[in-house]
Amino acid sequence: MKKLLFSLAILGSIFTGCSKDDEDENTQVTPQVGEISGNITANKTYAYGNYTLKGIVRVKAGATLTIDAGSTVTCDKANGDNALVIENGAKLIVNGTESAPVIFTELSKVPGSWGGIIMYGDAPAKVLGGGTTSISEDGLSLSYGGTNANHNGGSLNYVRVEYAGKKLADGTKELNGFSFYSVGAGTTLNHLVSYMGADDGFEFYGGNVSLKNAISYGNYDDSFDWQDGWYGQENTNWYAYQVNKGNFGIEIEASANNNTFWPKFTNVTLKRANGCTPEVAGDVQVDAIQFKKEGNGDFTNVVIDGYGSYTEAGTTYQGAAIKIQDASTNTNQVNGSKIKLTNVKITNTAQVVAGASGSIVVTFPTGQFTTSTTSAGASLTPGAWSTANGSNLLQ
Repeated sequence: MKKLLFSLAILGSIFTGCSKDDEDENTQVTPQVGEISGNITANKTYAYGNYTLKGIVRVKAGATLTIDAGSTVTCDKANGDNALVIENGAKLIVNGTESAPVIFTELSKVPGSWGGIIMYGDAPAKVLGGGTTSISEDGLSLSYGGTNANHNGGSLNYVRVEYAGKKLADGTKELNGFSFYSVGAGTTLNHLVSYMGADDGFEFYGGNVSLKNAISYGNYDDSFDWQDGWYGQENTNWYAYQVNKGNFGIEIEASANNNTFWPKFTNVTLKRANGCTPEVAGDVQVDAIQFKKEGNGDFTNVVIDGYGSYTEAGTTYQGAAIKIQDASTNTNQVNGSKIKLTNVKITNTAQVVAGASGSIVVTFPTGQFTTSTTSAGASLTPGAWSTANGSNLLQ
C-alpha cells in the first residue's frame, strides 16, 4: 500500500508541475519565412508565416496554392510588377480566421503599388457584343468565360488586400484589390477586405460567384464594380467607405446587353466621408449607385450616407443615391422592372434618384424602389480581420 501511495504521489507531481505558462510556450508556433514567386504548377502550402511575393505569380491549372491563417504576404513595387494570379483550373485556398486574417500588402503602403489578387474561371459571361468569352483587361490578356457555372477557384476566407490597383504590362491597364473573371458559384468568397487601392475595391467580369461579408475601404475608384453579366445570387453584408478619393459606391453595367438575369444582394452599406473627392479632377462621379449600359440588380436593406454636393471649377454637382446613366438602361432596366431596390435608407445625400441628363426621367414601377428610416444595412462583426493600421474599418 505504501508503494502504491508513493507512486500516485509521484504521478500527481508530474501532472501538476506543468504550469499554464509552460503549456502556452509549448503551443507557440514560430512563423515561417520565405518567397512566393514564379509559376506554381503543383500543390503548395505555405504554413503560418511572413512571406515575400515577388513578381507576377501564376497558379497554373491543376495546382492549388494554400496559405494558412495569420500569414502576411508582402511585395515590393521597387522590384517591378507584382500580382497573384489564379488561372482557370487552378485554386487558391486562404485559411484566414476572424482573429488571424491573411494579409496581402505592399512595402511602401502607397495605393496603386501592386496588382492584387486576380482569379480566372470559365463560368458564364455575357460580354460586349453578346459573346460568351473575352480577353482580360488587366494587361495579362487571358481568356475568360464559358459554360461552367460551378467553376471552383478555391476558397478565400478572412483575407485583406492592401494598396493594390497598379497599372501593369503596357501601363494603361489597372487592377483592383480583387478581380474576378468568370469565377463560378463553386468558389467561396467570405470576409474579404480591399483596403486603400488605386482602382476598384472589388470587380467582377461575368461569372456567378457570390461575395459575402466584404469591406471596401478607401479605394480610389469604385468600391464595388461589375460587368459582363455577372449574376451572383447570394451576396450579403457589403460595406463600403470612401474616405479620400472615390468615385461611385457601386458601378453597375452589363456590357450593353439587355439580360434577363441579374445579381441579388441583402444588407449593403455605402458611405462617403466629408471631403472625399473624385479620383480624377474633371471626371466627376459622386453617386452611391450608378446603373449604366443595361446594368441591373435586386437590392434590399440598403444604407446610403454622405453622397452630397461637390463643387469643382465653379460648378456644383449633386450626388445621388441612385443614378441612371443612359436612356436604354432607363427604358429596359428601370421601366422593365429589372432594377429593384427596397428598404433603402438615405441620409446626407443631395438627390434620391436622378438621370444623368434632363432627358432621362426616372420613375420606378410600383414596388421596385422603396425607402425606409429603419434599414440597418451591412451587419458585420469587427475584429482583427476588419482592422488596418490600427483602425477599425467599420466606422
